Order: sequence, then C-alpha cells, then structure tokens
Amino acid sequence: MGQGHLPVLNATLLAGSPEPIEASQPQQVRAAPVKKYVDPNPGFEKKNNFQFIAEKLLDQEWERVERGELSAGSVGIQKNRLEAHVLPFFRYVAPTQVTHVDLEGFVSRLTQHQLSSTTVSQYLVLVRKLLKVAVRSGLLKEVPEFPRIKVSTQPRSMLSLDEYRQLARTALKMSRSGIQAPPLKSTDGHRDRFWVAPRNMLLAPDMFWVIRFMVNAFVRPGDLRELKNKHVTVVRGESVYLRLNLPETKKHDKPMVSMQAAVHVYESTLRHARAQGYGGPEDFVFLPAEKDRNYALAVLGFWFKWVMREAGLSTTDEMNRPRTLYCLRHTAIMFRLLYGQGIDMLTLARNARTSVQMIERFYASSLDGEMNVAMIQSRRPGKGRKT
Repeated sequence: MGQGHLPVLNATLLAGSPEPIEASQPQQVRAAPVKKYVDPNPGFEKKNNFQFIAEKLLDQEWERVERGELSAGSVGIQKNRLEAHVLPFFRYVAPTQVTHVDLEGFVSRLTQHQLSSTTVSQYLVLVRKLLKVAVRSGLLKEVPEFPRIKVSTQPRSMLSLDEYRQLARTALKMSRSGIQAPPLKSTDGHRDRFWVAPRNMLLAPDMFWVIRFMVNAFVRPGDLRELKNKHVTVVRGESVYLRLNLPETKKHDKPMVSMQAAVHVYESTLRHARAQGYGGPEDFVFLPAEKDRNYALAVLGFWFKWVMREAGLSTTDEMNRPRTLYCLRHTAIMFRLLYGQGIDMLTLARNARTSVQMIERFYASSLDGEMNVAMIQSRRPGKGRKT
C-alpha cells in the first residue's frame, strides 16, 4: 500500500456476533429487551392507606350487623368518628408508617377539640380496629403500642324529685296554654343543623307524657324513637305494669318492666293517638304523625330544653354537666336507688338494659348518706335495745 492510502476495514466483529458484518451493510443491532420489574404485591400501595382500611372495616362491621352481633347505630357512630377526626388526621399517613408518635399526635388533636377522656379512649379503640384490619391485610406485622388514657368516671346528671315534679307540671301547663316556642338561634343567616317545623312550635301533650314515661319506664331517648304500640303490653294482675318488648339496644334484648304510673301515661297517649287516626300496632307511641323518627326525637329534645327553661330549671347541673332528654333515664334509675324498697342492682340493671358495673360507676357512685337518711337510720324488725 502506498503512502496516503489507509487500509479499509471491510469487516468488524461485534460482540456476540459469530460472523463478521460487512462495512458496506447497514448495522442493525437489536438491543436486548429490558426486563420489566414484576411487583410481587401489585395491590400493596392501593391498600396501604387509611381510606381503604376504613372502607374494609365498615364492610366487616355491616356484616356483623347482618349476623345480629352489632347494631346499625354502632356502625353509624364509627362512620361519624372516622369522618370527623380519624381520616382527616391519618389521611397522609400510611398504615405501615404509623408509630406511637403518630398516635400521641392523634390524642393531642382530640384533646384540642375538648373531647372527654372517655371519648378519646373510644376513638383509640376505633384506630386499633383499623390497624388490626391492616395486620390481617398483610400490611403490618403487629399493632404499635397505644397511648394509655385514664378514663375518669363522672356520675350522670339527673333531676331531684322536686325538679321532676316542677318539670312535669310546667310541661302540662304549657301544652294546655298554647304557648309559642321561641325562634331558634341562627348564625350569619344560616340555620343550625336542626330546624323545627312550624307545626312543632307549639308544645304537644307528648312532652308531658314523655317526661313521666321515661322516669317510670327506664327507657333511653333512642327507645322513644322506635317504640311502637306493638312493643307495649299492659299487664294487670297482682301488679300493674307495662311490658316493653323493645328492639335490641346495646346488645340487650330482654323485655323491660315499667312502674305502675307508666300504665296511665301509655293509655293517655293511646286515647289521644286514636282520636287523631293513629294508635294501631305499627304506629309509634310518641309523635306518631312524624314519620322521620330522627326528627321526632330531635323535636322532643328541643321541647325538653324549652320546658326546662320555662320551669326555671338549669339546663346544666352543679357540675356543669348538660341536662338533656337523657337525664330522665338517669333520674329513673336514681329514683329506684333512692326510693326503691330493697331493690337489688342486678334486677334494676337488667330491667334498665344496662349492667351492674354501669350502675355502680355512673349512678350509685354519686349516692351519699344524706340522700336517704331514713334507710341509713332504719332498723331490722325485732326486739333490740335502744342505743
């Protein structure tokens, strides 16, 4: 080869090519396909959030309702709590990342919203349920340590005997006088969550009956919402009372027995209802014309506060606990503890669809010696020396 003439390389060996490729041919090299990463758990990220876990928990709770293990109301309370505080706080926290620090922060949030220690404890029970669902779903190996909340027991608010009598008299007088209810307060031109229809701005006799019925039948306000005539049997024998076969409440489904005074109340409601075209087995005992039973219960709550004010009674007790419609049930139980002759707590608890522990914690704990001096000073029958 002469000077200035470079050798022409007409073949090049490429890595992986068994034969030379001519330089005159276009080089067509196929790149090896990239191996795709296969996620061993493709649904992990979708499941690793509290919204998914919450929906799964509610589905499981509704299945328990169908099996009769849980009430629909309990599921509703859980749903409300999820929406109020749980999901807003944990929305951006993956269940796999939850630590004791996060749970302490959640408790701080609830405390800032001025929730009681009992309510905070109930919220933590709900969060624990969610994390247990996460464990069963394979997201967590175990539930993290939870903060300890000391739950303080406060006796329930109630009415004294004189206050109860004053309340009942005032309700009866108001229902007969046709007094108009004061307008509800509103904020910035918007109605509050609850609005009273014009037809309910006059006090119906139902309020007087509800006051006497609750104190003589031990029922909860929620029972008034569901109580139909088919649930009530008037028993006249050696004793006169009402047998109440109410729908299950708080896992209690046994019949309840009323005081004799409740019989007269029920018969009065029945006569009035029949005069209005109601009173059948499927008709409600109180406010039977109101088909929206949540609204009916809200009206009774509104009326109760109205009557309390008209009677000159405080809507809070000496410990600043609110006196709502529920305090009538508390009053019923306390009256039996104070004035019942020899009644034992087990009988009272079963008839009121509660437990002995609840009565001891929330009712009997507020008793003092001065409330029933006669019983303290009582003597067993028989001869004995004077002391």
